[in-house]
Amino acid sequence: MAAPMDQRIAVPIDDPNADTEWNEILRKHKIIPEKPPSPTPMIEEAIVEARRLAHENRLEGKDLDDLDELEDDEDEDFLEHYRQKRMQELASLRKKDIHGSVYPISKPEYQREVTEASAQGPVLVHLASSLATNVESRVLAQLWRQAAQEYGDVKFCEIRAAQAIENYPERNCPTILVYHKGDIVKQIVTLMTLNGPRMSMLDLDKLLVEVGAVKESDMRVLKRRRDAEDAEEERVVNKGIKSSSDRRRATVDDDDDDWD
Repeated sequence: MAAPMDQRIAVPIDDPNADTEWNEILRKHKIIPEKPPSPTPMIEEAIVEARRLAHENRLEGKDLDDLDELEDDEDEDFLEHYRQKRMQELASLRKKDIHGSVYPISKPEYQREVTEASAQGPVLVHLASSLATNVESRVLAQLWRQAAQEYGDVKFCEIRAAQAIENYPERNCPTILVYHKGDIVKQIVTLMTLNGPRMSMLDLDKLLVEVGAVKESDMRVLKRRRDAEDAEEERVVNKGIKSSSDRRRATVDDDDDDWD
């Protein structure tokens, strides 16, 4: 007895997502699934929203001096709103500004000045090298001083690594220890992950945000980031101008050679 024949018919489909009359018939009879919604409207909506937020937040990171320079370009009421916001932020920071300098500590002070003090907020410790030739430790010591002045609400401490931990390897210096609520929450050995000897306040800002010592929206963080972006844009523009000038000069030189 012959086997029954397969009565199904192969339906030719070039592109199931194409907007064709044939595909509409197939969708109607549930032979192919409904066409997924186009992502284009959602993408366009996201772009519009991103532009709106960027416009509304265009003055974030601007200090009072920056705002004064924009008097001719921005609506006065809008500027005044940001002035008041900046003044409130500055007043709030001054209230929390209880440190302002690096604490050089000894081993007997460590428990009190670091472990116990971290109950009030993150405490950052620089385990420094004893060798003047350790470039990274010298770089970090300088950044530590600058950060302590700018972030007076954060406690920065420094101690010679060999004094804090007996026989601590010099190759591990500098080491950054971050304490919070009595525990070490972050440990960084050397500056390799922080841009090495080229570490800057931008790198330190990222660390402070990561460990919760300052907020991502902190005006000091935003201003430094914006200044760096502006400097990079200016560098790129100047580089483009210089390249264009060099090309014009080379063209002139070639023309001069043709006349020789």
